[in-house]
Amino acid sequence: MYAAKHRGHSSQHQQQHVDEAVMGGVANGHGHRPAAPRPAPRRAKLKILLVVIATNLVSVYLFSGASLSVHLPASAPRIHLWDSAALLRDLNATRAALAGARAELAALRAQCNASSHLLESVLAGLGAVHGDAPEARNFGGWPEEPTGELKLAIEPHRLPLGFHANFGTDELFPGLGFACRNFQEELAQYMAYDAGAECPDDDALALQLTLKGCEPLPRRRCRARSPAGYVEPAPLPRSLWSVPPDTTVRWAPYTCKNYTCLVQRARTRGGAYFCKDCFDLEGKERRRWQADNGGPGFSIDSVLRSRAPGTVRVGLDIGGGTGTFAARMRERNVTVVTTTLDLDAPFNRFVASRGLVPLQITLMQRLPFADGVLDIVHSMNALSNWVPDAVLEAALFDIYRVLRPGGVFWLDHFFCLGPQLNATYVPIFDRVGFRRLRWKAGRKLDLGAERNEWYVSALLEKPMT
Repeated sequence: MYAAKHRGHSSQHQQQHVDEAVMGGVANGHGHRPAAPRPAPRRAKLKILLVVIATNLVSVYLFSGASLSVHLPASAPRIHLWDSAALLRDLNATRAALAGARAELAALRAQCNASSHLLESVLAGLGAVHGDAPEARNFGGWPEEPTGELKLAIEPHRLPLGFHANFGTDELFPGLGFACRNFQEELAQYMAYDAGAECPDDDALALQLTLKGCEPLPRRRCRARSPAGYVEPAPLPRSLWSVPPDTTVRWAPYTCKNYTCLVQRARTRGGAYFCKDCFDLEGKERRRWQADNGGPGFSIDSVLRSRAPGTVRVGLDIGGGTGTFAARMRERNVTVVTTTLDLDAPFNRFVASRGLVPLQITLMQRLPFADGVLDIVHSMNALSNWVPDAVLEAALFDIYRVLRPGGVFWLDHFFCLGPQLNATYVPIFDRVGFRRLRWKAGRKLDLGAERNEWYVSALLEKPMT
């Protein structure tokens, strides 16, 4: 017994209780029988049972459709579990409070900016009194403080009603291409005009700035010039294959001064012209995409047959020249927007005169469409090995973005050299994530087989999931 008690003092606290119970049994004449474990208290079991019953009763009460009424202090926030109207009121009240807080924050920021400007003026005055050299002023990257129309085009404008919750700010910032800062002299020249009067005849300057990456250009407060003697366009569908009158264009920016000159370019040898055949609607341009001729291209009808009938409805043609692809698709009840540039010819006006939608945008610009809205995107010759690899990959990912699931990208006559195809471009296409539906590669032999030049056409699908 002494040994058992000694061990109980050297063990853990739980073991001590056991030993004491054993000794108690010895004192009662049961020294050779181990003490039975103590039963769980009935009170604890009863509490657990009551909790389970209460939980079930609350669940039945709540899901029976009855409203939960809890008396809370007036200052406590109200929670309406099944009252959608009350929830909406609370949400609107919270939004209004948040908008008010943001408006106050914007006002405080404006006050801080005003105080900062005042402090700068005071410090500059003190510095002038003490003969300190004035610090160089920062004009946001401009060599001198912008004035006039340029100032209006590049600086933010305060909203008349203050902070706007949808914009998340109390100012509107003009859309201006980042690269515009690199060409400040040309941009200042572009913005030098008489407000409210007729715009200068500077289409060539605008295109030059755009091609340099100053895109989008700032808006101007002047009236764009119209052609003298303008004539109404031909009605659809005749306009799709009609060369419009010369009086629909101002020809000053271009080498050719009429459409006859542009059409004749396709029928003369020599001359490095962009899209040389595009304006001759009775020649090669009219035969495009009409048939699978065994070369690297596809026909429009074969591409449309690869989709469920009627599911190709809206699309985009990147670098579409004079809009012939869009015209052929229009004949098949598909609406296609054509991106094009007025490179020494009125491409945009020509597309519009055919009853189609032109969009003047460069390859560097993000496509102005929301995610997943187009059924088809087509590009012929615009995407080729002249595009830097990083720019090409970004453009392909942007095409992937605007296509809906199941939409297709028709890559038409992609030009590259033989070693580039598998080493550079196939990995880029694979990284984007398109699924190949059709893929045709063919040698370009018109300048000689030794040049190892290739055309690739592909029909690539954005996966459904």
